[in-house]
Amino acid sequence: MVKKISHIGIAVKDLNEAIKFYESLGLKLEAIEEVPSQKVRVAFLPIGEVRIELLEATDEDSPIAKFIEKKGEGVQHIAFQVDDLPEKLQKVEESDIRLIDKEPRPGAHGADIAFLHPKSTHGTLIEFCQEKH
Repeated sequence: MVKKISHIGIAVKDLNEAIKFYESLGLKLEAIEEVPSQKVRVAFLPIGEVRIELLEATDEDSPIAKFIEKKGEGVQHIAFQVDDLPEKLQKVEESDIRLIDKEPRPGAHGADIAFLHPKSTHGTLIEFCQEKH
């Protein structure tokens, strides 16, 4: 079951500059984390029950660097919180939705994550995440 929107991932060239912008809107920085497996630094800015997740590439061949090179800065993905990530992936795949990740992998904020391919989601990169408690 999809529970809620967990976060909105926004690709940025300069994390510190982007943080300043969002703080000027009144959001408060919760934390900054590096996720080596994704080759990104991530800043979390909560707003209500959702987080804005700013993503800065730490390597030129990271997915975020490639996204910015192709499309420029902006919304990169929308993440939905789910209860049972492996089961959700199985059900989605059974519905003929193309997966980028067939198995959960570690993501930012201590969550397990998996992505659905934008070619199967009407052009939007969708992330499922399951927070560890």
